[in-house]
Amino acid sequence: MYTLLSGLYKYMFQKDEYCILILGLDNAGKTTFLEQSKTRFNKNYKGMSLSKITTTVGLNIGTVDVGKARLMFWDLGGQEELQSLWDKYYAECHGVIYVIDSTDEERLSESKRAFEKMVTSEALDGVPILVLANKQDVETCLSIPDIKTAFSDCTSKIGRRDCLTQACSALTGKGVREGIEWMGKCVVRNVHRPPRQRDIT
Repeated sequence: MYTLLSGLYKYMFQKDEYCILILGLDNAGKTTFLEQSKTRFNKNYKGMSLSKITTTVGLNIGTVDVGKARLMFWDLGGQEELQSLWDKYYAECHGVIYVIDSTDEERLSESKRAFEKMVTSEALDGVPILVLANKQDVETCLSIPDIKTAFSDCTSKIGRRDCLTQACSALTGKGVREGIEWMGKCVVRNVHRPPRQRDIT
Protein backbone atom coordinates (compact mmCIF):
# COMPACT_ATOMS: atom_id res chain seq x y z
CA MET A 1 0.00 0.00 0.00
CA TYR A 2 2.85 2.39 0.89
CA THR A 3 4.47 1.79 -2.51
CA LEU A 4 1.21 2.56 -4.29
CA LEU A 5 0.68 5.81 -2.34
CA SER A 6 4.32 6.79 -2.76
CA GLY A 7 4.10 6.22 -6.51
CA LEU A 8 0.88 8.22 -6.73
CA TYR A 9 2.43 11.09 -4.74
CA LYS A 10 5.47 11.16 -7.03
CA TYR A 11 3.30 11.05 -10.14
CA MET A 12 1.21 14.00 -8.96
CA PHE A 13 3.88 16.20 -7.39
CA GLN A 14 7.22 15.33 -8.90
CA LYS A 15 8.90 18.02 -10.98
CA ASP A 16 11.18 17.25 -13.89
CA GLU A 17 14.28 19.39 -13.44
CA TYR A 18 16.02 21.13 -16.34
CA CYS A 19 19.28 23.06 -16.14
CA ILE A 20 19.40 26.31 -18.12
CA LEU A 21 22.62 28.26 -18.71
CA ILE A 22 22.46 32.06 -18.81
CA LEU A 23 25.39 33.22 -20.94
CA GLY A 24 26.58 36.45 -22.54
CA LEU A 25 29.26 39.10 -22.12
CA ASP A 26 29.80 40.85 -18.81
CA ASN A 27 27.34 43.72 -18.17
CA ALA A 28 24.79 42.28 -20.62
CA GLY A 29 22.22 41.98 -17.79
CA LYS A 30 22.33 38.22 -17.09
CA THR A 31 22.08 38.48 -13.29
CA THR A 32 19.36 41.14 -13.51
CA PHE A 33 17.43 38.80 -15.81
CA LEU A 34 17.88 35.94 -13.30
CA GLU A 35 16.64 38.13 -10.42
CA GLN A 36 13.60 39.27 -12.43
CA SER A 37 12.83 35.63 -13.30
CA LYS A 38 12.94 34.56 -9.66
CA THR A 39 10.78 37.52 -8.64
CA ARG A 40 8.15 36.89 -11.33
CA PHE A 41 7.84 33.12 -10.82
CA ASN A 42 8.33 32.73 -7.06
CA LYS A 43 5.56 34.40 -5.04
CA ASN A 44 7.46 34.79 -1.80
CA TYR A 45 10.85 35.66 -3.26
CA LYS A 46 12.15 39.04 -2.18
CA GLY A 47 14.74 39.82 -4.81
CA MET A 48 17.88 41.84 -4.28
CA SER A 49 17.88 45.48 -5.30
CA LEU A 50 18.61 45.52 -9.03
CA SER A 51 20.76 48.62 -8.58
CA LYS A 52 23.13 46.65 -6.30
CA ILE A 53 23.90 43.87 -8.78
CA THR A 54 27.59 43.70 -9.64
CA THR A 55 29.60 41.77 -12.22
CA THR A 56 29.35 38.01 -11.66
CA VAL A 57 32.61 36.31 -10.84
CA GLY A 58 31.84 32.60 -11.04
CA LEU A 59 28.22 31.53 -10.88
CA ASN A 60 24.77 32.55 -9.61
CA ILE A 61 22.02 29.95 -9.26
CA GLY A 62 18.25 30.31 -9.24
CA THR A 63 15.21 28.05 -9.60
CA VAL A 64 11.71 28.67 -10.94
CA ASP A 65 8.78 26.34 -11.57
CA VAL A 66 6.97 26.56 -14.90
CA GLY A 67 4.05 24.11 -15.04
CA LYS A 68 5.38 20.63 -14.25
CA ALA A 69 8.95 21.68 -15.02
CA ARG A 70 11.50 23.07 -12.60
CA LEU A 71 14.06 25.27 -14.33
CA MET A 72 17.38 25.58 -12.55
CA PHE A 73 19.37 28.54 -13.85
CA TRP A 74 23.16 28.78 -13.88
CA ASP A 75 24.16 32.39 -14.51
CA LEU A 76 27.83 32.25 -15.54
CA GLY A 77 30.25 35.18 -15.53
CA GLY A 78 30.79 36.74 -18.96
CA GLN A 79 34.26 38.24 -18.64
CA GLU A 80 36.62 36.99 -21.33
CA GLU A 81 38.70 34.94 -18.89
CA LEU A 82 35.55 33.24 -17.52
CA GLN A 83 34.10 32.36 -20.95
CA SER A 84 36.61 29.51 -21.17
CA LEU A 85 34.70 27.83 -18.32
CA TRP A 86 31.32 27.89 -20.08
CA ASP A 87 31.87 24.62 -21.94
CA LYS A 88 32.35 22.76 -18.64
CA TYR A 89 28.59 23.16 -18.08
CA TYR A 90 27.33 22.30 -21.58
CA ALA A 91 26.93 18.53 -21.14
CA GLU A 92 24.63 19.00 -18.12
CA CYS A 93 22.40 21.74 -19.52
CA HIS A 94 19.02 21.45 -21.23
CA GLY A 95 18.81 24.97 -22.64
CA VAL A 96 20.77 28.20 -23.09
CA ILE A 97 19.63 31.79 -22.63
CA TYR A 98 22.12 34.07 -24.39
CA VAL A 99 21.84 37.72 -23.29
CA ILE A 100 22.99 40.55 -25.56
CA ASP A 101 23.41 44.15 -24.41
CA SER A 102 21.55 45.88 -27.23
CA THR A 103 22.87 49.29 -26.11
CA ASP A 104 26.54 48.32 -26.57
CA GLU A 105 27.13 48.39 -30.32
CA GLU A 106 30.91 48.52 -29.80
CA ARG A 107 30.95 45.05 -28.21
CA LEU A 108 28.39 43.45 -30.52
CA SER A 109 31.06 41.70 -32.61
CA GLU A 110 32.67 40.36 -29.40
CA SER A 111 29.28 39.05 -28.28
CA LYS A 112 28.78 37.46 -31.69
CA ARG A 113 32.14 35.65 -31.45
CA ALA A 114 31.24 34.29 -27.99
CA PHE A 115 27.81 33.20 -29.29
CA GLU A 116 29.33 31.53 -32.34
CA LYS A 117 31.85 29.61 -30.25
CA MET A 118 29.07 28.48 -27.91
CA VAL A 119 26.53 27.51 -30.59
CA THR A 120 29.04 25.38 -32.55
CA SER A 121 29.95 23.23 -29.54
CA GLU A 122 28.97 19.61 -30.13
CA ALA A 123 28.05 19.31 -26.45
CA LEU A 124 25.11 21.65 -27.13
CA ASP A 125 23.71 19.86 -30.20
CA GLY A 126 19.91 20.09 -30.22
CA VAL A 127 19.75 22.27 -27.09
CA PRO A 128 17.21 25.13 -27.40
CA ILE A 129 18.62 28.66 -27.40
CA LEU A 130 16.81 31.83 -26.40
CA VAL A 131 18.65 34.97 -27.54
CA LEU A 132 17.57 37.96 -25.47
CA ALA A 133 18.16 41.44 -26.88
CA ASN A 134 18.32 43.07 -23.46
CA LYS A 135 18.03 46.73 -22.43
CA GLN A 136 15.24 47.43 -24.91
CA ASP A 137 13.96 50.08 -22.48
CA VAL A 138 16.82 52.37 -23.61
CA GLU A 139 15.80 54.55 -26.56
CA THR A 140 19.15 54.30 -28.36
CA CYS A 141 19.28 50.49 -28.27
CA LEU A 142 19.68 48.29 -31.33
CA SER A 143 16.43 46.79 -32.61
CA ILE A 144 15.77 43.06 -33.03
CA PRO A 145 16.29 43.33 -36.84
CA ASP A 146 19.64 45.10 -36.19
CA ILE A 147 20.80 42.29 -33.91
CA LYS A 148 19.58 39.57 -36.27
CA THR A 149 21.53 41.24 -39.09
CA ALA A 150 24.68 41.45 -36.96
CA PHE A 151 24.36 37.76 -36.03
CA SER A 152 23.24 36.59 -39.51
CA ASP A 153 26.52 34.68 -40.10
CA CYS A 154 25.57 32.43 -37.16
CA THR A 155 22.18 31.38 -38.56
CA SER A 156 23.50 28.36 -40.46
CA LYS A 157 25.45 27.21 -37.39
CA ILE A 158 22.38 27.08 -35.14
CA GLY A 159 21.36 23.78 -36.73
CA ARG A 160 18.21 21.83 -35.93
CA ARG A 161 17.05 23.17 -32.62
CA ASP A 162 14.50 25.56 -31.18
CA CYS A 163 15.89 29.09 -31.33
CA LEU A 164 14.18 32.42 -30.65
CA THR A 165 15.44 36.00 -30.63
CA GLN A 166 13.33 38.15 -28.35
CA ALA A 167 13.27 41.73 -27.09
CA CYS A 168 13.73 42.08 -23.35
CA SER A 169 14.33 44.56 -20.58
CA ALA A 170 15.64 42.73 -17.54
CA LEU A 171 15.45 45.99 -15.59
CA THR A 172 11.72 46.57 -16.17
CA GLY A 173 10.84 42.87 -16.57
CA LYS A 174 9.47 43.25 -20.11
CA GLY A 175 9.84 39.96 -22.00
CA VAL A 176 11.11 38.00 -18.98
CA ARG A 177 8.03 35.85 -18.39
CA GLU A 178 7.51 35.18 -22.11
CA GLY A 179 11.13 34.07 -22.52
CA ILE A 180 11.05 31.73 -19.53
CA GLU A 181 7.74 30.18 -20.60
CA TRP A 182 9.08 29.64 -24.13
CA MET A 183 12.21 27.96 -22.76
CA GLY A 184 10.10 25.79 -20.45
CA LYS A 185 8.07 24.45 -23.38
CA CYS A 186 11.19 23.81 -25.46
CA VAL A 187 13.12 21.83 -22.84
CA VAL A 188 10.09 19.69 -21.99
CA ARG A 189 9.56 18.64 -25.62
CA ASN A 190 13.28 18.10 -26.38
CA VAL A 191 13.65 14.29 -26.37
CA HIS A 192 17.44 14.49 -26.84
CA ARG A 193 17.99 15.76 -23.27
CA PRO A 194 15.79 13.98 -20.73
CA PRO A 195 15.15 15.83 -17.46
CA ARG A 196 16.65 15.16 -14.09
CA GLN A 197 13.89 14.09 -11.71
CA ARG A 198 13.56 15.63 -8.28
CA ASP A 199 10.75 15.39 -5.73
CA ILE A 200 9.03 18.53 -4.46
CA THR A 201 10.16 19.30 -0.94
